[in-house]
Parts: sequence; C-alpha cells; structure tokens
Amino acid sequence: MHNDEYYLNRAVQLAANNVAQGGRPFGAVLVKNDQILVEAINSIHLTQDPTAHAELLAIRSASQQLGARLDGCVIYASGHPCPMCLSAMHLCGVSRVVYGASNEQGEPYGLSTAAIYQQMALPVGEQALPVIHLEQPAMADIYRDWQARHGAR
Repeated sequence: MHNDEYYLNRAVQLAANNVAQGGRPFGAVLVKNDQILVEAINSIHLTQDPTAHAELLAIRSASQQLGARLDGCVIYASGHPCPMCLSAMHLCGVSRVVYGASNEQGEPYGLSTAAIYQQMALPVGEQALPVIHLEQPAMADIYRDWQARHGAR
C-alpha cells in the first residue's frame, strides 16, 4: 500500500521548515516497507556544498543503514529532482520517486533544472560544458584488476 500523499506532504513540510530557517524550499523523505527511514533537507545554505540536495542527503544517510543498493525504497521530494539527484536514484536502485512541484512551477523563482535536463539530453559533444575524453591506456589494466578482485562481469 502506497501512502504517497502522506509521505509527500511530509517532504513539503520539511521544505517549508527549511525556508523558514533560511534554506531552499526542498525536502525529501526516503521510505522502505511503508516506513520512513530518512528525512532530509537541502542544506546548501549550511554547508556551501552544491551537492547537498535533500534527495542526495537522504540517499547518503539511507546507504549508511542499508548499503549502496536502495532497492525497494521510495523517495518523496518536494520538488522535481534535478538530473544529479535523479541519476543517483538510478545508480542506487531506488524503486520509485514521487515529487510535488514541477520544474514549470519552480521556473519563475529560479528553482527549475529544466535547462540542465535539456543540456543532458544533447550528445556530450554538443553540450555547453566541454567534456573531453583523453584516453588513458592504463585504465584497461585497472579495470581488469578491479574485475578480478570483485568478480564483476
């Protein structure tokens, strides 16, 4: 049973509390088996860490409890997850994401990441940020060493 509205309302309340304390309007709740494991707020204003988004902080905290895989977990976010946070959710296996405010709603307040999503949709060579591949032959041996040590395919 999904209590999406309940958990999303909690993320929205975290966002409101964060704004009242000088932060950005973002909160996240990470749930597994219909139980809240982690609540987090965007803490960029406290740490000056541009990656301190509520969703990433929730993932980091949950990973300390559950390990690097968060299969079966749901993240409730007050706003549309940015590409960085959404990528992290894919990487750690989050099962579902539910969010409150869309990028369109955030746009008038400078709180939309739609432009970043547009950049990320372009081939790497066409993006505004130069991304340069300088082949490093030693990496083949390093990858083989890692595979041998960890049994990865």
